[in-house]
Amino acid sequence: MRRVPDWTIQTVAVVGVLGFWEWAARAGLVSPFYAPAPSAIGATLVELFAGGEVWPHIGATFGAAMIGLVLGVVVGTLLAVMAVATRPAEILLAPLMGALNAVPRIVLAPLLVIWLGIGIASKAALALLLVAVLIFFAVFSAVGGVDRRLIERVRTLGGGRWLVLREVYLPSVAALMLSSLRVAVGFAFTGAIVGEFVASSRGLGYLLSFAQSTYNTALSLAVVALIMVFVMALLALAGRLERRLTRWR
Repeated sequence: MRRVPDWTIQTVAVVGVLGFWEWAARAGLVSPFYAPAPSAIGATLVELFAGGEVWPHIGATFGAAMIGLVLGVVVGTLLAVMAVATRPAEILLAPLMGALNAVPRIVLAPLLVIWLGIGIASKAALALLLVAVLIFFAVFSAVGGVDRRLIERVRTLGGGRWLVLREVYLPSVAALMLSSLRVAVGFAFTGAIVGEFVASSRGLGYLLSFAQSTYNTALSLAVVALIMVFVMALLALAGRLERRLTRWR
């Protein structure tokens, strides 16, 4: 018996849910104030794109998220390497990053707005914090989990420090970092959108805040759907990148 592709099952499930939702809304079983029909949400999305007003908001959110993602990966990696390289750095950085990991970084959003303003800097900073902590522990665990016997064998065969770094540490760190990248993408957009929701003059988070203040459920769900599609597309790209770069495994 031929196996049904996963995407077919997923598509049928989504179409079924949307179809039932549309029917329930048209039949009056669901209040349009709380859950507008999918057709109404789609019309709102078409209206946003047709008028062109959504593009500056997408650009603001994407810019803040990407800045936070790139800087978060760089900062998290550098701090993890410092913690692994020297014992004093590990004593200082490991508890600090552990404390940041224990405290929801979202609660820092109002402080970042006070310190950095309502512009892109505060949103990128929140995204940076979310990503940096994740990457720090990924790299720290990857380096700490390298098999010491493998390192000793490479050195026994005449391999120097750079060979050990290139052939042992880098593959281990790269594999775990790439698997964490998909989570980091979601974290970066979470930081950007939450920062915009707290205080901003543009961005998808700002649109959500505006929709909430005007009790516009259709706009709220339209923005949520847009964010979901956007992030899922980036996650798919990150997954393809991970599979491409880790084919050696």
